Amino acid sequence: MLLLVVYLRVFVNNNLKRMSQTSLHGKWTVSSSDEDDEVLPPSGTTASKSHRPVDSNHSSGGSLSPVPVPASLEVKAEPARTPVSSLSSGSEARQSAAMNQINPVKFETSPSLAGKGKKEATDGSGWALSDSDEDDVEVKRNCQSKLPKRGGPNGEAKKPKVESERPPSPHGRLYYIDEPDDFFESSLPCLNDSYRFYLNKVTGLDRKYNSGALHIRDILSPLFGTLKESVQFNYCFDVPWMVKQFPSQFRHCPVLIVHGDKREAKARLLQQGQPFPHVRFCQAKLDIAFGTHHTKMMLLWYEEGFRVIILTSNLIRADWYQKTQGMWMSPLFPRLPEGSSASSGESPTFFKRDLLEYLASYRAPELEEWIQRIKEHDLSETRVYLVASTPGRYVGADMERWGHLRLRKLLYEHTNPIPGEERWPVIGQFSSIGSMGMDKTKWLAGEFQRTLTTLGKSSLRSDPLIHLLYPSVEDVRMSLEGYPAGGSLPYSIQTAQKQIWLHSYFHRWKASRTGRSHAMPHIKTYMRVSPDFTQLAWFLVTSANLSKAAWGALEKNNTQMMVRSYELGVLYVPSAFNMKTFPIDTNPFPASSSTSGFPVPFDLPPTSYSPKDQPWIWNIPYSQEPDTHGNVWVPS
Repeated sequence: MLLLVVYLRVFVNNNLKRMSQTSLHGKWTVSSSDEDDEVLPPSGTTASKSHRPVDSNHSSGGSLSPVPVPASLEVKAEPARTPVSSLSSGSEARQSAAMNQINPVKFETSPSLAGKGKKEATDGSGWALSDSDEDDVEVKRNCQSKLPKRGGPNGEAKKPKVESERPPSPHGRLYYIDEPDDFFESSLPCLNDSYRFYLNKVTGLDRKYNSGALHIRDILSPLFGTLKESVQFNYCFDVPWMVKQFPSQFRHCPVLIVHGDKREAKARLLQQGQPFPHVRFCQAKLDIAFGTHHTKMMLLWYEEGFRVIILTSNLIRADWYQKTQGMWMSPLFPRLPEGSSASSGESPTFFKRDLLEYLASYRAPELEEWIQRIKEHDLSETRVYLVASTPGRYVGADMERWGHLRLRKLLYEHTNPIPGEERWPVIGQFSSIGSMGMDKTKWLAGEFQRTLTTLGKSSLRSDPLIHLLYPSVEDVRMSLEGYPAGGSLPYSIQTAQKQIWLHSYFHRWKASRTGRSHAMPHIKTYMRVSPDFTQLAWFLVTSANLSKAAWGALEKNNTQMMVRSYELGVLYVPSAFNMKTFPIDTNPFPASSSTSGFPVPFDLPPTSYSPKDQPWIWNIPYSQEPDTHGNVWVPS
């Protein structure tokens, strides 16, 4: 029997004190436990005591009334560290999305859900929450057994959803077409090579919004070079799909996959590669709990030279069609003349040195030949700075090599103070959120904000506004993918319940300037913007979400930096482009090779959450309103 969830059954340890907090987003029950991340229990561990949820009414000034919890209803718990599905790879949120797509629950066939949802947890008025103290990081889940099939309202098996049964899409006929005839490039596209920052193509958009955007097949095509060999660093892989993205003439060129999978997940990944003898694997070392190999990078070796691509997309099909993603694509780096010195081919941003240092941090013999190849190429045209994270505990000068202290150092050394900088807001935009602590001083304002507000060697410690962009439930519901888009936004209720204070920072995902308001973001960007939202002091595109695991956290009275995960991004600062600030391009599509404006991927100024808006939480149901496919969301 399918268990449909409207409220969370709360499990608490008998020795934990409970407390209530009220915010613009309703009243939440939260745990007082604030233990150190390093001693967190395994995911999914709960106690047995249950509590009733509360419901707030925004229209009546937040008055509260208790609501009984139906005994048969449960909330999707934090994922246990066990495999759950063979149908998809990645976080359990992604697997839940896959199951919802394969076996959708239709709105019109779920009257009990539609009725119950109106006054309960998904109406944005309040949630009852668990006491999990676990840091929320994207943890890989792969299942060895098939997911249970969903039954219809009378228990009969649901018919497979076929093309003719799809409801009309509000986004137009092209929504259901994966690859229009003109989707892939047949000649070198018109690209804005001023910044070499590009968005991924999205199916279902007006053609102009893909002019100057790139698909993985474009990246790997002969248009950019005659490929000889490549390395693919990533988090999620679908190896057969990845191989098909290479054009036929390059499909058997050697590929090295750098991944972070362990044990059963590693075995399944290697099994994916068995039919492809040209595919080899390199396992990244992850020695700190809850860390992931989240870096997304391609190293492409051509007959003509060498290229680096740092991106935000996983190597799975779902990441390349109806999500907003981004990338930095390097110029084609030529080979240095024989006999060149070791320092030859360096850029003003020391990109070559920093890339070699990052690759060396893997301590992987499989990467040694690539390190040597990079040394033999001229990377001097690079105008971005590398910002990386690698797992470890760092002291002394090493603290500034990785994570947010690396970003702080770069902003200190390569940006300049701006008059009235306290009025220049910081914007952070991401697709997942980790545990920030019980209040903003624990990490966000305590150390991360200091990094993001650094502008040159100014002694001023400004406290500007911080706008955090993360999709609301309504953004996901009305997206091209519908509710399954939320599978790539794995913010859990167990994490959200500990940090209701964070949600006052939240802003909606709106991207009409790039045509991507309905393409949910998997891109991650951070920037400092002028008060009138026309200029940038700096811009960062990265794999790093809003989490301590990604960015690192200070320990031992700020004398040690602990980083859990591998992450990678590039920082744009105006001084590297002989500019004082970057002008923002308000109409980046169709692309023009001559514009000097920076193509920020979403609308400015950001739109704050209304009192009715709730951040998307993947592991609670949304049943009172159908998505763009006529379905509801039931986490598996």
